[in-house]
This record gives sequence, structure tokens and C-alpha cells, in this order.
Amino acid sequence: MLYTEMVVADAILHGDLERHLGFSNAEHPIALQLGGSEPDKLIKSAIEGEKWGYDEINLNVGCPSDRVQSGSFGACLMQEPELVGECVDAMKQVVNIPISVKCRIGVDDQDIEPALDNLADAVFSKGCDALWVHARKAWLEGLSPKQNRDIPPLDYNRVYRLKQKSPDKFIGINGGIETLDQAQTHLQYVDGVMLGRAAYHNPEILRYVDNELFGADKNPIDYEELCNAMMDYTARHISAGGRVNHITRHMLGLFKGRAGSRRYRQVMTVDSCKPDADEQVIQQAFAAVLDNDLMLSA
Repeated sequence: MLYTEMVVADAILHGDLERHLGFSNAEHPIALQLGGSEPDKLIKSAIEGEKWGYDEINLNVGCPSDRVQSGSFGACLMQEPELVGECVDAMKQVVNIPISVKCRIGVDDQDIEPALDNLADAVFSKGCDALWVHARKAWLEGLSPKQNRDIPPLDYNRVYRLKQKSPDKFIGINGGIETLDQAQTHLQYVDGVMLGRAAYHNPEILRYVDNELFGADKNPIDYEELCNAMMDYTARHISAGGRVNHITRHMLGLFKGRAGSRRYRQVMTVDSCKPDADEQVIQQAFAAVLDNDLMLSA
């Protein structure tokens, strides 16, 4: 399941809906992640999300950025579990799709035992369908958002303990998970695993996920098939008024560590920005790696 980046409720209420909520049918199942702390605004945003076809609404209670703090939502809501519960309850009343929450194990000097338990109790008592836990604290003072993704130590056992306490609730884990083997280990203790930067920077790890985690017996997509699919996707994006680099900038990690990957990234970053660039750029970039593979195997 794909989760969007956080979209602030005010942006949905006052901004360009196509820009904030538009997505491709190929992305199903997909959850809309909202940022906000005012139930009335979240109600309207959740309704819009359901209208646009999202499969789930996710409330972010984990983002530590300054902008989020100034808006009194994100990770600072770990300090207001009852308010988070009210937000979940408000959205549950108006949409028919699942409502989930993504949080940290605590913030600043909170004791992570009661902090996470209190948040979980507050949201599950209001019908929350799933709780995703980034297994680090967030430090609202002294660390940047980037530092908050790496510096606070991971405590997976705290998430495992929450699952033990709530065996009938869906508890998912996030943070520092980089391989499918690691995911398999976590799935012995929790219900789901969320990959963020690992999947983005090295999407190759997802190539066998259907086989290894879901028991699929089909062959993984091959690179020629992937290239053609992304060219078609990009052509549709261009015809709708978009640019090639809107797509290619998110594909840079695809051949990480492979021979030809440097040339691949060069084509994807430089050639895709040229005024006359079209979907053929993707084919040229793939060729930098795949032609190299053919030479090595000859």
C-alpha cells in the first residue's frame, strides 16, 4: 500500500485540489496522509480524500518540522493524545474508508512507555483502524527534520511491546528498515512494515516483495517491461501538461550500484530537463545500464 507525503488540511481546503490530491489509478491501494489538528478541517479534508478515490486516510502525528510545530500538528500532537482521538473520531463519522494514524514513540523528554500507550489507547478507543509507529522519538527542539530521521535511537522493542499489549489491533512499524529480510523479522512481532527512504532511494528492494512477503508465484517485472510502463506513464503526464523531470527525478535510485548507473542518473537529471524532452529520455537512461549488462554477459 502506498502512502502519500503529508498534505496539510488547509492546503486541501484552500489550494489546488488536483495538485494536492491527484494520483494515478496504478497507485491503488493508496492512503492520503493528512496533517492537521482541527477536527472540522480534517472532516472536510477526509471527505475530499474519499471523493478523490483514496483507499484510506492517515493522520500524521510524527512529523517534527518547524512548520508543522507552528501549526500545532504533526509530532507535537504526541503530547495531546485526547485531541488526536477526537480527530480520528471526527473523520470516522464522515467517511467509509479506514482511518489510520502514524506517530512516533514519544517526543522530547516524554517517557516512551506511557506516551505511546496513551496515544494508542486514545485513537483505538475512537475506532482507529491501524497505528503505524516510527520507532524513534522526535525531538522538537535541537534537531532538524533530517536529523530526526537518523539521530534519535531506534527502539523496535517498544513497538513490539505495544503490539503485545494490543493483540487485536493493527500495529505497523517504520524507521530504519532497509531490506526485505529485516521486514520479515519485524513481521514476526507486528502486523505491517512501512518503508520510506529505503524504497525511495533503492526501489530494487521492492522487486521481489510480492514473492517474498505475499507468496506470489509470478515472475517479477523485468526491466524492459518497467521501462515501457514508465514511458507510457510519462507520456500521459506530459499530455496532461506535466514535464518529464516531474517523473524522472523520483527514479534516480533505481539502478543503485549497478554498472552504468552514473550515466543513467545523468540522463535522468540533465536530459529530462531539456525543453524538448519526452518519454524517450527514460528509454535512453535505461539503455545506459541494460546495454552494459548485455556487454558484460556476452
